[in-house]
Amino acid sequence: MSDPYILVLYYSRHGATAEMARQIARGVEQGGLQARLRTVPAVSAECAAVAPEIPAEGAVYASLDDLKGCAGLALGSPTRFGNMAAPLKHFLDGTSALWLTGELVGKPAGVFTSTASLHGGQESTLLSMLLPLLHHGMLVCGLPYSESALLETAGGGTPYGASHYAGADGKRALDTHEIALCRALGQRLAQTARQLGN
Repeated sequence: MSDPYILVLYYSRHGATAEMARQIARGVEQGGLQARLRTVPAVSAECAAVAPEIPAEGAVYASLDDLKGCAGLALGSPTRFGNMAAPLKHFLDGTSALWLTGELVGKPAGVFTSTASLHGGQESTLLSMLLPLLHHGMLVCGLPYSESALLETAGGGTPYGASHYAGADGKRALDTHEIALCRALGQRLAQTARQLGN
């Protein structure tokens, strides 16, 4: 049996969500567990389009086994009209076998997102990602207001999960508050998984 890990599963188009994932992974490790970074391939309108088995850069593609074996999950996506991006939803739509066997029941989960504008649907995107996790019986871990960065942020940050304001051009880097909240989410997931014995 492998060591327990938190799966940090995300889709990123321009790199901001991927950077959030790396910061969450650091928080997981600060919380005493290993982090496993995984991504999902883009969805194509061409039925015949096939992504290479290993992406050219970044994290490798997630498998159902990565999800099945995790002690907890951090799920991230850029905002798409107030919803998670199609590639992440496509992956989650393929997790019925894990739902049927209850593989994720009782495991902690949190969510994160990056948006182009401050009011571009951060919170609704986070909530959209929580819905399938609740159906899987996962235990939702948000960000409590005891995290001072949640009260001080001028960019991203919500009690529903970590968020980032990337700017209209998508180039605004994570600020200190957003980084602190990403790490806090990772740490909280790791500590919760350890307390649950996952």
